[in-house]
Amino acid sequence: MMMEKRFSFNILEKPWLPIDWDRDRETDLQFINDYRPKGSHRQLRILLHGPVGAGKSSFINSVFSALEGRICHKATACNIIQNSFTKKYITYKIKRGDQETAYPFVLNDMTGLSNISWKHRRVHEKDMKMAMMGHIKDEYKFHPQSALSETDPFFNRNPTINDKAHILVTVFDANTINQLDQNIAETIQEIRDEATELGIPHVAILSKIDEACPEIREDIKNVCHSRTLQQKIQLLSKLVGIPENCIFPIKNYHCEKKLNHETDALILNTLRSLIEIGSDPVHQTAPYQT
Repeated sequence: MMMEKRFSFNILEKPWLPIDWDRDRETDLQFINDYRPKGSHRQLRILLHGPVGAGKSSFINSVFSALEGRICHKATACNIIQNSFTKKYITYKIKRGDQETAYPFVLNDMTGLSNISWKHRRVHEKDMKMAMMGHIKDEYKFHPQSALSETDPFFNRNPTINDKAHILVTVFDANTINQLDQNIAETIQEIRDEATELGIPHVAILSKIDEACPEIREDIKNVCHSRTLQQKIQLLSKLVGIPENCIFPIKNYHCEKKLNHETDALILNTLRSLIEIGSDPVHQTAPYQT
C-alpha cells in the first residue's frame, strides 16, 4: 500500500512529456534511416562528455543496440564510477543493416569529468575545445596532467568539417544530480560557453532514470508522467543553464539480454533530436575558430 501511495504521488495525471510509444518509435527510426547530411559535410559528429560514470559509453552501446536490433557492447563501459573508463578518443561508426555502409553520423566519447583540481579542470577544458574543433585524432590517449599539444602526433592540424563536432552532448546520472559538484557544474558551464563561441549547440542526456525514479523502474512508460523526473530535469537546467527542452531522459541498456520496445523508443527519440539539433543550419553556418 505504501508503494502505491508513493507512486500515485510521483505520477502526474497529465503527461509532461508526450510520447506515442508505437508511432514515435517507428517514425524516429525511419527519420534516422533516411537522414542525409546537407551541405559539404558527409557525417554528423556527436561529441559526448560529462561526469565520470554518467553513462556516456552505455549510451553509445544503447544506440548501437537500438539500430542493430540486438544488444551490443561496442564501447567499453564500467560500473566503477571513481575513475573514467574512457581513456582514448575513439570515433564510433554504426553500420547499417546490410553491413556495407555506415550511418552518416558518428559518436565520440570523451574521458569523464571528476571532482579534480583546478589544473586538471583546465586540462579537461582544453582537450574538450580541441575535440570540438576537430583537432584530436582517433586513438589519442587523454592525459590528466597535460592537454593535447600541437606537437603531438595525434594533433590534427587541418581539421575538415567532418572532423569537427556538430553537437555537444553532456551526459548526467539522474541519481547524482542533487549532489552535482559545484566545480564540475562550473566546468560544464565554461565548456558550454566555448561551444557557443564555436557555434556548436549544447544539449544534455539524463541517464539511469529507472534507477533514480521508482515509478519508472516499475514501468518505463511512467517517464511521461513522473513528477520526480520532471523535477530532476528542472534542477539540472538551473544548475548548468541548459534549457529543459534540450535535456533528454533515457534508460540505457545495461544488464538486459534482450531489447525492450519502450527503451528503444526513448533512445531513438533522443538520437533523432541530437541529429536534428546538430543539423540546424543556424549552427552549421557559424564560423569555427582555428
